[in-house]
Amino acid sequence: MGKLFSLLVLLGLGYAGIYFYYGVVIEQEIQQQLDNRGLASVSIDNVEYGVLAPVSTSANIEVTLTYRGSQAAVNMSVQGHPVFSDDVSVQFDGLQALSLGIGFGQ
Repeated sequence: MGKLFSLLVLLGLGYAGIYFYYGVVIEQEIQQQLDNRGLASVSIDNVEYGVLAPVSTSANIEVTLTYRGSQAAVNMSVQGHPVFSDDVSVQFDGLQALSLGIGFGQ
């Protein structure tokens, strides 16, 4: 029973590592796509994806982007696996929310 529990803990830690690394790779891929299109000043605040995204070859993700005080949440789809594959496609699906900030100088 102790070996089974140890194996489950080890598998859980391994999956947690892949889950975290998946987010890092997705963020780098999106930032590279933005830079390639001349949008280097757009920053990525948050990347959200499902629990099973790291084990599938297609996933829907939500990305929160910021540009000069304005924030947008966009839906994107990932085709291919960014950790285990060289052929990855990140595509824009739609705008979910837009928040504009207006600041007044003093």
